[in-house]
Amino acid sequence: MRPPIGAYAVDVRTGRVGVVMGHEGPYVQLRPYGGGREWDAEPGAVRIATPTERLSAATAYANARSRGEVP
Repeated sequence: MRPPIGAYAVDVRTGRVGVVMGHEGPYVQLRPYGGGREWDAEPGAVRIATPTERLSAATAYANARSRGEVP
């Protein structure tokens, strides 16, 4: 199953949460929460993020931004 574009998903190989930006060839393209460089993940290694995982990613982004680590 490929998650729909715009959905929050987890790359289970790395544990990273990202937004599904597209499907290119056999891969799912994910972009980190809050923006950044996209990465490709195999569809079998991607699942929809839970509400807790989405909140954790949003909190990590907000904390990094408050420390000036994100533009």
